[in-house]
Amino acid sequence: MSDFFRVCDEIADAVTEISEELAGTVAGAEVVGLGADGTPTKKIDRVAEDCAIEYLKASQICSLVISEEAGKVALDGEHGTVFLDPIDGTFNATRGIPFFAISIAFAVGGKVTKGYVRDIPHGESFSAEKGKGAFIGEKRIHVSKTSTLHGCAMSIYGRKFDPNRIFALGGRVRRWRLLGASALELCYVAAGRIDGFIDIRETLRVTDAAAGMLICREAGGIVTDANGEELTFPEEVSIGRTIVATNGYLHGKVIEYIR
Repeated sequence: MSDFFRVCDEIADAVTEISEELAGTVAGAEVVGLGADGTPTKKIDRVAEDCAIEYLKASQICSLVISEEAGKVALDGEHGTVFLDPIDGTFNATRGIPFFAISIAFAVGGKVTKGYVRDIPHGESFSAEKGKGAFIGEKRIHVSKTSTLHGCAMSIYGRKFDPNRIFALGGRVRRWRLLGASALELCYVAAGRIDGFIDIRETLRVTDAAAGMLICREAGGIVTDANGEELTFPEEVSIGRTIVATNGYLHGKVIEYIR
């Protein structure tokens, strides 16, 4: 195991302890400030982020952390950037819904090379290193082979003010789910549990998606923007993007309906 993944496991273990105390509580849902992404910071976010950044400082595995609440934090470690979402699926966490995660990605020169997502309530750890496949624990995972919309299950998010495109797609898939934690949903595509994750609200940030995108691609999936083009993110948590992630077999059909 590389130092990166060892540190990720340590961080995820510590954040899991925090979540056991704060998830589903009034205290955990308390608004304690405004995050760098422009959204309210809940106490569970702040405490988890502070914990994760302290571990990253001590590990010296990166020189910069870009996190959803704190924004950019310079560190004294080795060259490289960590994209951190300490609690992906905050609403679920604050309501006690057991579907939220911590997401950690490592990038050099703007390219993500390692990704890690821990499903906090269930203890599953998803990981990938560029060119080396995707895993749950030590078990290699692959996307599904579902090739028809009427036989697939997808997580689909659309714009509130323009639902027509997303409803056109949603009406053709067999099962439509809104699970509420994008990093984990990308990992579910990677593991073949769902066949696609689509979010065209233009709100997905680099901290939400960086790790999950790599894990999905390393499992054989395809990830693009809503036009089927290469998806890139600025290193700025206040800027959102659209995303279409599928098992590959369905990608062209999905793009056709939402373009």
